[in-house]
This record gives sequence, structure tokens and C-alpha cells, in this order.
Amino acid sequence: MKILDMRSDTTTHPTPQMRRAIFEAEVGDDGHSEDPTVNRLQQMAADMLGKEAGLLTPSGSMGNLLGVMSNSSPGDEVLLGSEAHILWFEMGGATTVAGTLLRALPNDEQGNIAVADLEAALRQNHTHSRNISMLCLENTHNRCGGAAISAENTSALADVAHKNNLKVHIDGARLFNAAVVQGVPANELTKSVDTVSICLSKGLGAPVGSVLCGSKETIEKARRWRKMIGGGMRQAGVIAAAGIVALETMIERLADDHKNAKRLAQGLSQIKGVTIDLNKVKTNMLRFAVADSALAGLLNKQLLEKGIKFGPGGNSFRVVTHWMIDDADVDYILEHTASIMKELS
Repeated sequence: MKILDMRSDTTTHPTPQMRRAIFEAEVGDDGHSEDPTVNRLQQMAADMLGKEAGLLTPSGSMGNLLGVMSNSSPGDEVLLGSEAHILWFEMGGATTVAGTLLRALPNDEQGNIAVADLEAALRQNHTHSRNISMLCLENTHNRCGGAAISAENTSALADVAHKNNLKVHIDGARLFNAAVVQGVPANELTKSVDTVSICLSKGLGAPVGSVLCGSKETIEKARRWRKMIGGGMRQAGVIAAAGIVALETMIERLADDHKNAKRLAQGLSQIKGVTIDLNKVKTNMLRFAVADSALAGLLNKQLLEKGIKFGPGGNSFRVVTHWMIDDADVDYILEHTASIMKELS
């Protein structure tokens, strides 16, 4: 039985082309910046995002942590959204490791931060308060349902931040989803920020790795911090090779994931007992709910028996489409979800 794992797009397997690239990768010692495949990936990512340099990291969490460490000092305050992945899901690294204090500004349902809220926070930046050194944004926004943030919104916030001597970082784990759904190049979404971290291991399908991009000076700082926290690697070209394939072949096809998410959401909305807000399905994520957690538990158990894995939580489910889910899989999921819900009701 085929397993349809849609708990996240991190559950994807490398494509056959990636596996070949891994096998054939030319490698060197990246501890000395001598791995040619790593160097190629880093520069490729930097060029795509309009930055001078890039740095391969094992994970997006490390990329974000290095972004904070390279743009701030211990004791500084970092502003970010109330629903930010850095705040909720990165084990407090920005505080524990980087020594910064996080202050949350409200995210709206679309993942945006209001310019007025940022300005109000900055008015408190005086000699008797902690130094506010940076603003962290997120695109697409995970806890806001994969919402894509516009270049205009990012630029408006970055302009205010830069006028107040703050650096700006984007957690761009799914930045290319945002670029594809808005029909703009990725560098349009990052042109006004100082650093951005992208994940290769989510919708792009690589097995591991992220890239932090920024100025040469900032990336050199990040390289030293990476060594300190254990992220320095040796023949990392075997990782980078899959990342190159991801950047070369997997970006435009993200539109298929968006289409499948919307078709899945539309189908779920027709099933009695399922509640879903179609207006919130923007990219490759959706969330639907049933009456209560008991019903959700029964539904989840029977979906698993059919090889369907959603991300359960209370009375709701998080579902993320990716390259291993095709049109026939969407049909299969809708058929069995409808059948199980009818039986349970």
C-alpha cells in the first residue's frame, strides 16, 4: 500500500535525479571552503535571492539561528511575529544560544505585521530599554496557513526597521512557494532584507539542508558561528548536490502542489461534517476540522489504515501537499475521507 504522508512537505523523499547527483557529487573539505559542489550551491542560492553570498546549513532552524547570531549581540531584543516559527518551533535557540530576547508583534491571519505595531515597538527603543537590533519575518507563513507575504509588505517593514538601524531577516523556509504563487522572482521578495534562510528539504524535495544568504561580511560571521554550534561539515557536497537539483528542477512545479491543495480543500468542503475555510488555502497548506477530538481520533485511525497520514491536533488536521502527491492521490484521499466520515456519522 502506498503511504500518502501529508503531515508536512518535510516527509518527501529525494527524486531519482537527486539520488544520482548525490552519488556522483564532486566533493572536498567544506571546513576549508573547498567543496566545489557546496560552493556552487551557496552561490546559486545567493544569486537567486539577490545576495552576495550563501552558507549551507543542516537545517532551517540553524539557518535562522545563524541569521540572528550574525545580525545581533547577546542582550539585544529581536522583534518578530506572534506566530513566527522561530518563536514557536525552534527550541528557543535565539534566546538560549544567541542570547537575544524575543518580543512578539501581532501577526494577522495572513501572517503580516502592521507597520504601526513595528513603529510603536521602536518608539520604546531608548537608553533605559534593551537595544532592539533586528526584525525577523517569515514567508510563507507556517502558522498562518502557508500565507504568502508580498514584497510590498516586506519592504514597508524593512524600510522602518532600517531607518531605526535594525537588521531584517526572513525565515524563508518556503519562500519559493511565495514567489510561485505571486508570480514574482524570489529576489523580489528578499530585495529589502539583510539575510534570508531558505529550506531545500521542504517543497523542493531535497533530503536535507538549508542555505542562509546575505552580504559577504555577514555570511563570514555566520560561517564562524556555524562552526561554534556544530554545523561545520566536511564532504558536504553529497548534501549540496541534491540542493542544486532542487533549485534547478523543483521550483516551478510548486504550482502543482498549490493546485492540489486547493482541489483537496474544495473536495473536503463538500464532505458532511468537515469544516474548512477555503479562503485560507493560499499555497500548499490547509487545515480542516471535524466536530470534536473524539471524532478526529477515529477519523485519523481509519485514514492511517488506508495509508493516509495527516497532521492531527485536537479536532483538526494539518495537511501539506508536496511532489509525492499527485492528482490520483488527491482523488484517493477524498474518496476515503468521505467514506469514513459517512460511516462515522
